[in-house]
Amino acid sequence: MRAGLDPSLIFKNLTHRRRHAAVWSWRFWARPQQLPPDGHWSTWLVMGGRGSGKTRAGAEWVRAQVEGSTPHSPGACRRVALIGETADQARDIMVLGESGLIAITPPDRRPVFHVSRRHLLWPNGAEAHLFSASDPESLRGPQFDAAWCDELAKWKRTQEAWDMLQFGLRLGENPRTVVTTTPRANPALIALMSDPTTALTKMPTRDNAANLAPSFLTQIEARYVGRPLGRQELDGDLLEDTEGAFWNRAMIEDAQITAAPLLSRVIVAVDPPVTSRKSSDACGIVVAGITGGEEPTGIVLADWSVQGVSPQAWAARAVAAYHFHKADRLVAEVNQGGDMVEAIIRQIDPKIPFKAVRATRGKAVRAEPVSALYEQHKIKHLATKARPLTHLEDQMCAFTPGVFRGDTKSPDRVDALVWALTDLMLVSRTEPRMRTL
Repeated sequence: MRAGLDPSLIFKNLTHRRRHAAVWSWRFWARPQQLPPDGHWSTWLVMGGRGSGKTRAGAEWVRAQVEGSTPHSPGACRRVALIGETADQARDIMVLGESGLIAITPPDRRPVFHVSRRHLLWPNGAEAHLFSASDPESLRGPQFDAAWCDELAKWKRTQEAWDMLQFGLRLGENPRTVVTTTPRANPALIALMSDPTTALTKMPTRDNAANLAPSFLTQIEARYVGRPLGRQELDGDLLEDTEGAFWNRAMIEDAQITAAPLLSRVIVAVDPPVTSRKSSDACGIVVAGITGGEEPTGIVLADWSVQGVSPQAWAARAVAAYHFHKADRLVAEVNQGGDMVEAIIRQIDPKIPFKAVRATRGKAVRAEPVSALYEQHKIKHLATKARPLTHLEDQMCAFTPGVFRGDTKSPDRVDALVWALTDLMLVSRTEPRMRTL
């Protein structure tokens, strides 16, 4: 239900008939994201996390299309395609599921489901036919004025099934489709997102907390928030890999840990920006540590990067990260600022252990040996809800040897990461004391 609405207070002043009607009124109970957007669109793409309420949104949209003002009055649409990943999932989720068409429809308007024919028939004559996306040819021939596609990103033959559906949407004045899916890097889904006739809605799992088991969010977020899998399955984010990048999502997911081991050394690495304007590159500030022993592992602990602030502000943030993580040293690139970088940092903390590093090779050349450490499973990422590594990992997966393809102008966070892991893993030194965080 929408925030701020107390059903007990509202129902108290309703007649019995109005109370019964309110139970089945989706606009009363729905969150704003579960209602179709305004404007002219051909496809409403609902990308949501697990348990976010996207299936209910799809089913209610179909119901709104086929129902009229009375149980036997015609609605806007009369022939609907229901397409699931498989025929069984179309039946069990879209029709018979807890948020499926049978459960969400009031008894006097409820359709009859002919299982053997994979066919729904409403009292007003509207029909829906079930299809499996694994069999695109089954969509060749039938025609529709509306369609609901569930979990499109999981379809094995996505483009073929989607293309066949488009040829069948030829009835009515404005045939439209709702797509409900948890995102995956599926080419057809990516193309659909960029289509100007698509309206996109995102639904994080946590927005539907009122309808989930109390312990579910606590347990699932503790385990997956901050990880690529959590961003996909809980936040509904589409995570894409860049062809030829030094890192990919599978590599980063494999590196995730939820607790830091005993560490022998921790450093804060800083990649200062050239200017301090709001549009300038961020100041990359990454904290990393290393375990002891004969086969040490690098642990990326936190990303404290900040953008659009003065040199004094980013220096203060770097020093704060140093003290928060009880680091051994602060490392900073000085190509742009020279001695000024150290001077600014020492204005904040005159006694901080400082090491200046100077880039003599390009960013890609410096990044390559660090990427190799990930391929050798020698680096781990500490995934925490308090300080997720989301933006850093996005930059990593957009950084190729030839060009950086991220949303920012420069891979500033990655530069700091490379300096940190180079200092920890690729420069020999004697091993200091062991410590825990």
